[in-house]
Amino acid sequence: MPPRGAQPPQAIPPRRATGRASGMNAAPVPQQRQPGSVHATQRPPSPVRPQPPGGGQRPPAGHGQARPAPRPAPRRKGRGKLIATLVVLALLAWPVGLLIWANGKIQHVDALSGAAGTPGTTYLIAGSDARGSGGINDATTGARTDTILLLHKPASGPTALISLPRDTYAEIPGVGMQKLNAAYAFGGPELLVQTVEGLSGLTVDHYAEVGFGGVSDIVDAVGGVELCYDRDVDDWRSEMQWTAGCHEVTGEEALAFSRMRYSDPEGDIGRAKRQRQVIGKVGQAMKDPALLINPAKQVSLTNAGLGSLAVDQDTGVIDLAFLAVRFQSANGEDGVTGTPPIASLGYNPGNGAGSTVLLGPEEAVAQFWADLRDGNLEPGEVNSLN
Repeated sequence: MPPRGAQPPQAIPPRRATGRASGMNAAPVPQQRQPGSVHATQRPPSPVRPQPPGGGQRPPAGHGQARPAPRPAPRRKGRGKLIATLVVLALLAWPVGLLIWANGKIQHVDALSGAAGTPGTTYLIAGSDARGSGGINDATTGARTDTILLLHKPASGPTALISLPRDTYAEIPGVGMQKLNAAYAFGGPELLVQTVEGLSGLTVDHYAEVGFGGVSDIVDAVGGVELCYDRDVDDWRSEMQWTAGCHEVTGEEALAFSRMRYSDPEGDIGRAKRQRQVIGKVGQAMKDPALLINPAKQVSLTNAGLGSLAVDQDTGVIDLAFLAVRFQSANGEDGVTGTPPIASLGYNPGNGAGSTVLLGPEEAVAQFWADLRDGNLEPGEVNSLN
């Protein structure tokens, strides 16, 4: 028995096996397996997976489902890009080639005066005809300009297209006071330019002259145009036969339409209006997409236009393109058309010039040219029969 007052002995728990024992290596003490227990280091057996019917291998994933459609073979991107590149190059090369070809066909004449420039850009457009050469046949000899248009694009403000009546009484340098169109007969484009510059105070930057025979060819090249006039006409001089209203016309009919003046109560002023109408309708026809994508028609139109066109030495096909755009702008809702102020349509100065168109009053004419130069004219038609 233990001594009185002594504590009973405590059970000493078994020491876990370690790699060390009081500084000495000790062998691990194996633990005894109890019945029904699982050793700590032994994994339980894996559950038995069910086998497919028949005892065969499990089918691959997706077995029995619809198979996706096979992907199409990739296209040959390189070939498609090459074709697209060639198409783009062809589309670019054609207009460039056409411009170069057209630029080489333009006829050039000496026209500009070399005077100091004025604000904006000014074009002088003349419709000329050598009598007896297929345009107009009358008793007048030599060449005349039966259409004289001044197109001005100011630095700011509306573009203006002003008709200068061919019979305008004006000072011709070296000749004296005569009808405006006589300047061309006396000294060709150069003298006409100088005369218009003296009359308007504007320096001409570009000169373009269209032969009367070209009007017919150009209208036919665009396939005809629709023209309107509200009077019946039977004029033997111009050969214009017309029933009041609007009609599709050929080139020959458009030429007669733009020439007629003797059967028009407005005379030269009315003719100028019809001439602007013809040119404006031709410009609209040139915008037709069917024309723009038809190389044959483009060549035909270029031949017709350039075959009867002459410009100053410094004007090229790009300048003519700007002229066409500005011409359309002047004829639009925001443009200005008309004439300078007119005092009389039948003024006879008594110096052998005959019946002329007298501009005036002088102060009104001076103010008109200043407003034209500075872009101060209001859009719409100005003067005409004032």
